[in-house]
Amino acid sequence: MAFEKITREEDYSKWYNNLVKDADLAEHSAVKGCMVIKPYGYAIWEKMQAQLDKMFKDTGHSNAYFPLFVPKSLFEAEEKNAEGFAKECAVVTHYRLKTDPENDAKLIVDPKAKLEEELIVRPTSEAIIWNTYRGWIESYRDLPILVNQWANVVRWEMRTRLFLRTTEFLWQEGHTAHATRQEAIDETTKMLHVYADFAEQFMATPVIKGVKTENERFAGADDTYCIEGLMQDGKALQMGTSHFLGQNFAQAFDVKFTSKEGKQEYVWATSWGVSTRLMGALIMTHSDDEGLVLPPKLAPIQVVIVPIYRGEEQLEIISKKALEIKSDLEKIGVSVKFDDRDTFKPGYKFAEWELKGVPLRIAIGPRDLEKGTVEIARRDTKEKTAYQINDLSGKIEHLLESIQENLYLKAETFRDNHITLVNTWEEFQEVLETKTGFISAHWDGTGETEEKIKELTKATIRCIPFDTKEEKGTCVFSGNPSNQRVLFAKAY
Repeated sequence: MAFEKITREEDYSKWYNNLVKDADLAEHSAVKGCMVIKPYGYAIWEKMQAQLDKMFKDTGHSNAYFPLFVPKSLFEAEEKNAEGFAKECAVVTHYRLKTDPENDAKLIVDPKAKLEEELIVRPTSEAIIWNTYRGWIESYRDLPILVNQWANVVRWEMRTRLFLRTTEFLWQEGHTAHATRQEAIDETTKMLHVYADFAEQFMATPVIKGVKTENERFAGADDTYCIEGLMQDGKALQMGTSHFLGQNFAQAFDVKFTSKEGKQEYVWATSWGVSTRLMGALIMTHSDDEGLVLPPKLAPIQVVIVPIYRGEEQLEIISKKALEIKSDLEKIGVSVKFDDRDTFKPGYKFAEWELKGVPLRIAIGPRDLEKGTVEIARRDTKEKTAYQINDLSGKIEHLLESIQENLYLKAETFRDNHITLVNTWEEFQEVLETKTGFISAHWDGTGETEEKIKELTKATIRCIPFDTKEEKGTCVFSGNPSNQRVLFAKAY
C-alpha cells in the first residue's frame, strides 16, 4: 500500500485522483479518456444500482435495452438535441478492417466497407427510443410507457477525471411517454424526488432540488430539474437530472396517439438519468486524508473482523469466535469480511480497510476473548470502544445506523455553512474566491448576464431552488431588477 500521501488541503484534485486509485476503485485504461472500474469500485456501483433499480420499479417503471448505435438521420431529427451533443459525438463510418498490403501485421480501414449511413455511438438515447416508441403507441390505451435502461454512453470529452467525467461512462436513463402535459410534468418531478431521496437516504449526501436556467437546460427539453450537491472543496456537483421534454421528440419522430375523444395528438415525454458520477460524489462528500469514508448502506463490506494473534493455535481459537460473530451479523443482513490473511500484520490490515472506507472494524485477540469483549473502531469518527460480545449484533446494527446518520448531518452542516447570501458584485467575487460554496444572489433572468458571470468567474447558475420565494431585488452583476435569488457556484 505504498502511495503518495497528498492531503485535501494540499491539492484536492490530486488527493481525489490518488484516492480513487489507492482505494482500488478505478484506473485509467489504454483507451484515452476511458476508465476501468475495478471490482471494489464496481461493488459500490452495484449497491447504488440495486437500490435505484428498486426505487424505479417501486414507482412503476420497467427495464428495457436499446441499441448502442443511432443512425445519423435519427439523431438529427430533433434539432436542439443533435446540436447540443454534436461536438461530443463519436461516429462509426466503416464496418470492417483489412490487412495493410505493405505490412501484414498492420490493419487499416477497408474503404469498400463504408457504411451507407453513419452511426452515432449514443451520447444519450432519446432519438433511438422515440423512433422505437412510434411503433409502440397508437392509442391512449398504450400510455403511459414507463421505461428505464441501464447502459453505457459515449461523450467525447477533452478533459477527463475518473468517475466525474470520462469519455465512456455507465448510467441509467429513464424515458417515459404520457397522454397529457401534466402527467409528464408530474413524472419529471417525481423522479427528481426519487434521486434526491436516494442521495440523502443512501449516499448520506444532502442535495438542493431546483430547475435549470434556459442556458443550462438539457438540449431538446422544455425544462430540466436537477439535484445539486456540495463537495468538500466548496465546488458543486450536478448529481442527477430529470427533463420535461414536452412534445419535442414526439413531433420530431411523429409519435401520435388517438385520445379518448378520438383526436390525434402528440405524446408528452420525459427523460431522467444518473451516472457513475455518483461515485465521485460519494468519494468527495465524505472521504478524508486516510481514505474513503463510506455510508454503511452503500458499503460493500460493512464490518471487517481482524484477528490479533501469535501463532496458529491462537488464530484457531480466535477464528472460531470471529466466524460465530460473522455468522450472527450476516443473519441480520450485515455484510462482513473476516480478514484472516497471514501475509499481513494487523496494522497493515487496519490501514487497508480504513483506506477502503469500511464503516466498522472489529479487532479481537486473546485478551479480548478472556474478557468476553471486542474492540470496535468507527471509520467516521475514528472512535474505538470495547463492547461485550453478548448481543453484539444489536450493537453493530445501531452503530451502522448511527454512522449513516452522522455522515449525513456532517455533510448537511458543511453544505448549510457554505450557502452565502450576497447583494453586491464585490461580495459575490469575495465569497467565490475565499469561502467558496453556493452563493445565493439576485440575477436579472437574462442569458447574457449569466454567460458574462460565467466568463468572468467560472461560476454558473447551478439551479433556481424549488423553495425560492419571489423576492424583489437588484441583479448583482447588471444592476437590473430581479424577482428572485438563484444559486451560483463553481462546479465539476
